[in-house]
Parts: sequence; C-alpha cells; structure tokens
Amino acid sequence: MASMPIKLLLLGFYVCLFGFASSSSSSSDLSEISLPSSSASPKVSLGFYYESLCPYCSSFLVNHLVKLFEDDLISIVDLHLSPWGNTKLRPDNVTVVCQHGAFECLLDTVEACAIDAWPKLSDHFPFIYCVESLVTEHKYDEWETCYEKLNLNSKPVTDCLSSGHGNKLELQYAAETSALQPPHKYVPWVVVDGQPLYEDYENFISYICKAYKGNKTPSACAKYTSGKTSHRVKVKRSPLVCRKGVSMWDWLEHIKTSFLSRIDITGLL
Repeated sequence: MASMPIKLLLLGFYVCLFGFASSSSSSSDLSEISLPSSSASPKVSLGFYYESLCPYCSSFLVNHLVKLFEDDLISIVDLHLSPWGNTKLRPDNVTVVCQHGAFECLLDTVEACAIDAWPKLSDHFPFIYCVESLVTEHKYDEWETCYEKLNLNSKPVTDCLSSGHGNKLELQYAAETSALQPPHKYVPWVVVDGQPLYEDYENFISYICKAYKGNKTPSACAKYTSGKTSHRVKVKRSPLVCRKGVSMWDWLEHIKTSFLSRIDITGLL
C-alpha cells in the first residue's frame, strides 16, 4: 500500500506538532490547560472492538478511523481500542480460539501488548495502524517490520509476549467485550458514548460531532452541524462485518446465496 508510509509520517507529525503546541502555550493559556474548569466539555468516548484479521476491521482502521488525526478530531475524542472481537474462550478460561486462525490470536496479543507497552494513543496507534495496513495488503506475516518503520524498540512487546502477560491482557479484553451492553453481534463494533453504531459504523464521525457538547468544534464537524449535509441514496449491500460464530466457509456460502437471490433466472430458461 503505497500511501502507508506517508500516513505514518503524518501521524508522527501530528504527535510532534501536538507536543510542541502544548509546550509553547502562553502563560495566559496555562490555567486553561492545567486547571480545566468544571464547565469544560468532556471528550466523546469512542470504543473500537475488533479482531486483527477481520478484513472489515483492518479496512475501517486504516481507511476511516485514521481520520481522527485529521482536522484535529482527536482533540474531542477519547479513543479506546479493544483487540478481541469474536474470539472464543474455552471452558478452561485459558485456551482461546480466534475466528481467523492462530495468526490472528498472535496479532491480537501483539496489539494488546503494544497498547500496554505504549499507553499513550499517540504511541500505540501508529504501530497498530502499521500492522493493520499490512493486513489489508495480505502481508500480515511481515508485522515485525513495523518496529523499524516507526523506529520503535521491540523489546517491550516481545517481553510482553514471551512472559505470558499478553495472554492476561487478552483475557481482560475478553471480559471487557463480554460486558458490552447491548452485547456485540459482530466486528467492527463501534460505540460512541456507550451507544453502538451497528452497521453504520463508517459514519462514526457524524455521531461524534453530534455527541460533542463543546464550543471549539473541529473543522471536520462543520458539514454535520451546518445542516448542509448531502442526502445520498443508500445502496443496499451485505453488511461489511465479521459475524460471531460464523466461519469463513459459512460466510462464503451466505454471499453465494445472497448473490443468487438477486438473479432472475427465468430469463435464462
């Protein structure tokens, strides 16, 4: 994916710019930054519940979720990533079965370790973005190249994996996902301020902008608050989701049946 290095650089630039702006604020702004008043509007919470090898999850993260870092949207959002998805936990509460195989279990744990090793969103999101970009290119077995691409020390993540801490983190994400109300039905499962967006998850920015109660609205929200949003005709399509408990073969059969149901075979007889 040719644009991946460019987007990674932009993410890095945003992090540097944000840090510089914070450190160079005038003294008149210090009270506003360090001592926010009780009237300050809270950020909009955004939860992304996913699994690493679901193609719709990787596509959403790489092509849509990354837009949070454009037009300063991230300044009004509290983003939480939860890499578990439709993974199943065996009765022994130790063994996990991932929907897309053992490699998905590995990458889910890698991303959980990255979040734990680098708690700041500005640190772990570029790494997860890099890994999921490789998933979209069907090169996910090259995920370790993301360390070099981002100039990251791999030791915190490798130690997390080898020590078994990553498995404990995944069990925490399992409990977190299991506790969702209403329960998740598939992934991507996107939640804004506690409300799931269901199959309309790609329009998450609209929901964020509508939920935000602050005064300093990012420019990206202008088209959602000005009443000038265009009314597009929605084309009916199969939901772009990986459903719980559905194997890839079951899903392919669903697609075939859905396709055949749209064909009028009477004209072919």
